[in-house]
Amino acid sequence: MKTKNIFISMFCLLLAGQVTAQESARIPLAHGAHGGKRTDAAMQQWREYGLGQFIHWGVYAIPGGQWNGKTSTGAAEWIRSSGVIDKADYDNLYKQFNPTDFDASRWAAQAKQMGARYVIFTTKHHDGFCMWPSKYTNYTIAHTPYKRDIVKQIVDAYTAEGIDVYLYFSIIDWSHKGYQAAPAANDKDKARYETFKTFTRNQLIELLTNYPQAKGLWFDGSWDKAWIEQAAWVDDLGKELRAMHPGLIIGSRFRADEFGKRHEDSNGDLIDDYDQRYERNLPNSLAELKGNDWDCAMTIPENQWGYHHDWSLWYVKTPYDLIEMMVKANALDGNFVINFGPDGKGNIRKEETDIARGIGEWMAVNGEAIYGTHHSLLEKQDWGYSTQRNNSIYLTVFNKSMNNLVRVKLPKNADKALVYVIEKAHLLSNKAAVKINGDGKTGTYYRDKTGASYYDLLIPDSLQATTQPFVIVIQLKEVDKKNQDDYMQAII
Repeated sequence: MKTKNIFISMFCLLLAGQVTAQESARIPLAHGAHGGKRTDAAMQQWREYGLGQFIHWGVYAIPGGQWNGKTSTGAAEWIRSSGVIDKADYDNLYKQFNPTDFDASRWAAQAKQMGARYVIFTTKHHDGFCMWPSKYTNYTIAHTPYKRDIVKQIVDAYTAEGIDVYLYFSIIDWSHKGYQAAPAANDKDKARYETFKTFTRNQLIELLTNYPQAKGLWFDGSWDKAWIEQAAWVDDLGKELRAMHPGLIIGSRFRADEFGKRHEDSNGDLIDDYDQRYERNLPNSLAELKGNDWDCAMTIPENQWGYHHDWSLWYVKTPYDLIEMMVKANALDGNFVINFGPDGKGNIRKEETDIARGIGEWMAVNGEAIYGTHHSLLEKQDWGYSTQRNNSIYLTVFNKSMNNLVRVKLPKNADKALVYVIEKAHLLSNKAAVKINGDGKTGTYYRDKTGASYYDLLIPDSLQATTQPFVIVIQLKEVDKKNQDDYMQAII
């Protein structure tokens, strides 16, 4: 016994030493993460969106990935740097930009029908063209044949539909003489870059001043080493923007810490409010997310954000594909954002409209499984994904079994004397009851050696031939393990 106590004491000392070493290993940072995970109302609202819309639109929609018989196979919004078009020709396209078919109210209505709760709109992409009449440059919508403020129309129309607006802003600006991607090599370059920094600050303040309804800023292009080197200045700018716009939400693409670390600082803590690294990509587990808030921005054709004339070059996702991605994102506590690229006249292409409609039809029936839900206590199972709100768990079934049973695995209860049981189940679509264990003969529940319980739910006749994902809602109850058999016999 004495030897055992000595061993335990030595183990405790070793563990304490490891904890102390881990704490001392943290690097003091002036410009790393600040304040930890947000708990305010604005951030909580962001967490409950579930589905959003992204709009990539600018003068790059005029060529639409093609110019003088040549086609770019890269991202259409990058055509200026593709070699397909001369840069001088591109830089004069704004003189043709006249989207006479643009109707912000029509776009907003489509987004609402799709089920989007927020929109991210490109105020300025890498080319530097401003979709609002900025007073700090002439390269704006005010100097096109169209002339009218597009950002204002977007903000007003989407706000009227009850859809929150976030403003996309590219740090890269090919139109500004002071912009540079690489760190300044000499004093002249440093002076030029200072003019660009001032210009960028002025435009961001201008956007928040002109459009106070905006809920947040979505940054792009912050990977430039010249920008990364400005950690202290960018951090101060972020604080200034937050001070003038309480509740402002900024993702992890805005700034780096003083050691050049982006998204996560040198201590591994998330910089700013949510993780933006899941662009056209989804995580596979909560562990991968480290407890951070996050979103996924997804294109419909592969890597095409802006309008491209020819979609035959890429696989195009179906409504089914996008619904599955959306449910997976929400099952992992994230938001899912679907991108649209309108053409040069201001039309959202028919294919995108049809996809949005298909998603909206599914969301009109099943949106309760998305909005305001979070990761459920169930592990990932073969039939699909689950989300949870309070005591309701939403099973979104993508892979329907041939025997028309949905086998649900409930985890072991933390209280060894209790066990989870399914108290009742129903279809989300029409509230029709779903039989637990079928008719009491077609399936049986059982417990495995880990303490997990398994239940079979009988898919109703009305859905046995469906090819679409559907949602079963289950209510869980905790009962004494000794009484589980009697309880289940009573409810089946």
